[in-house]
Formats: sequence, C-alpha cells, structure tokens
Amino acid sequence: MTRTNILVLSVAAGTGHTRAAEALRSFASGSDDVAAVHLDMLQFVTPLLRRLYTDCYMFLVRQAPAAWGYLYRATDQAAPAGPVHRLRRWAERINSRGLLREIAQRRPDLIICTHFLPAEILSQLVASGAIDCPVWVQVTDFDLHRMWVHEHMAGYFAANEEVAFRLRALGIAADAIHVTGIPIMPAFSQPLERAACARELGIAPLATTVLLMGGGSGFGSVAAVAERLLAMPEHCQIIAMAGRDSAALAALRALAARYPGRLAPQGYTDRIERLMACADLVVTKPGGLTTAESLAMGLPMIVIAPIQGQEERNANFLLEQGVAFKAVDLASLEFRLRHLLAHPAKLDAMRVQAWTLGRPEAACRVLRTVLSPQESRP
Repeated sequence: MTRTNILVLSVAAGTGHTRAAEALRSFASGSDDVAAVHLDMLQFVTPLLRRLYTDCYMFLVRQAPAAWGYLYRATDQAAPAGPVHRLRRWAERINSRGLLREIAQRRPDLIICTHFLPAEILSQLVASGAIDCPVWVQVTDFDLHRMWVHEHMAGYFAANEEVAFRLRALGIAADAIHVTGIPIMPAFSQPLERAACARELGIAPLATTVLLMGGGSGFGSVAAVAERLLAMPEHCQIIAMAGRDSAALAALRALAARYPGRLAPQGYTDRIERLMACADLVVTKPGGLTTAESLAMGLPMIVIAPIQGQEERNANFLLEQGVAFKAVDLASLEFRLRHLLAHPAKLDAMRVQAWTLGRPEAACRVLRTVLSPQESRP
C-alpha cells in the first residue's frame, strides 16, 4: 500500500506554531494511508538564524514590547520586493541550507508550514526547482501578517473569513484559500464529562470555575492574579496554570493552602482540554492556538496582556465576535469577572457564541484538502 508522506514544518518561537503542527501530525497518524513527521525547522538552520527567531523574538516581546509592535507593523507594511525583505530573504536562504538537505533526504510528498519562515524559504526553493512537491501554509492567528504570503504555494488555510479576504487582497487566488480554522489536538474533538475531569483535579464539579492561564505585563505573576481573584466577595474556584515554572507553581501551592478548596495549582500538562472541561471561563493571553482551543470547548474568555501585533489582533477578533472581554490590569480583570458572574445570562450567551465559532475539526479539514486529488478540490 502506497502511503502519502507529509512533512509538517514549524518554528519554535512561542508554542502556537508547534502545537498546530503537532495537531496535524496527530490527526494524520490515525490514518494507515498517511505518514506524517513534524520538524522544527530551526533545528536545521545556523545558530545565528536560530537565535534571531527565538532569543531575539522572546527578548523583544518580553522586554521591549513597543519595539516588537513597531517591527511587526513595519514588516507588515513594507513592500515585499523592498530592500528590507530582500535582505532578510537572502540571510534566511544562506542560513538554512541544512533544511534543504533534510527535505531532500526525507522526500516528502507534500509539506505543510505552520509558520511563515519555512513557507518563505520554501517559496524560493519551489521557484528555483529545488523542491518539486506541493507546499501548503496554515495561518495560526485570526489576522494576517504580510510575511505569511508568498508565491508558489499550493494553497493557504485560514482561521476565518477575514484572513481569507486579506489573502485574496494580497493576490492569492480564491480557489487556493480554504477557511478551515486553526488546527488543534484531537482531544478537543472528543466529548468530555465535566464531573470526571473535576474529580481528577480534586475540585467541586458544579462550582463556578475560572481557568487562569498565566499573568503578564500589567498583571504580575499568575499567583498575584489568582490572589486578587480569590479575594473577591463573589465565590468561585480557580484552576491556575504555572506551566514549567517551578517557582510559580510553588507560589500557587502556598496560596492554595490559604484558600482551601478554592485553588487548584497546575504545572505543565499536555491535557489542557481536561482542565478546560471543568471551567466556565478562561483568563488567558490571546494566542491563536489557546483561543482556538477555548472556542472549541465553548469557553468565554477574558483576554489579558496581549503581545503587540498578532495577539492584539486576535483579541480584537474575539471582542468583535462577542466571546471575550479584555482586561488591561488587575482592577479591570476583577471588574469584568465580577460583572460576568453577576450576569450569568451574558456568560451563557458568550458560551453559545464560542461554540458557534469553535472549529475542533480544523486539522481534519486541512488534511482532507491536501490529500484530495486536485480535480476534486472546491
């Protein structure tokens, strides 16, 4: 039996691009006709390019967010054929020869990119004839930056109709654009029983529950946010995520001892869907993947501390669609949460709208499209 070999390329700058790629790989692994491999392309480039797209990016968004916002807007508005982009493409090309060797060795039947960087590099290779398999692009935010858009791509997968509109406005043919949503893991497509998930966490299944997915600029640590919410007169329980930060987890556990039965600290988990199944509301930064997962679970959001650029635009989309409030500091977060707890009908309406926007089947739709014969595509 002939198997289709899919190569999914991401970039480990933040976690969203990697999680989208893993979702595609995971769904593909359920088929006997497909073999999918996910690679972080930064493992096949020079240390210089790797530092540029990881260390420099993380430094800017954490330490110089205004500079990152300016860079985001400037590169979005710069002419693709202008000197800035020409110089950047030249530097990427000479620093990523290892990627071309890896692709030649693996001989994929098709490639899906969940970050603009591999798409940009492969566009040049397709144009030169160095790669002859179809290359597809999955946009992982609810808005579009110009650096996602390149010639010679087989097609694009958009999170929503606005991204599709913007792709068409930038010259991508309408029949090459597919509105699928953002790929998320198979677990978000499966029914989950709230009571069972709550028992795993040791929390009350019927109590109003807030899932707190971190702090951020203007909010302080996740423990500081949790403490402010626990001090509210309105009674709710909180699931607070510390990720891989052991100090944050220790601070949350100390706080939980002061509020017995009301705070469930969580370290790193790859079963976030089970935490979401216990929640009535999520407080989170508006990353593309996290918000796509929340929508798939029918979770209203209060978005906090967005990164200038892509996360700000994600937040705008969520606010316009009526599935989120935005808080700018701890006081506004407390106000918005108290408002929603006092108006359960509003929270219910946001939940229904979130279910409507959720696309848990996005990865399946992407895979069906790339694997379908050209003549059968819509």
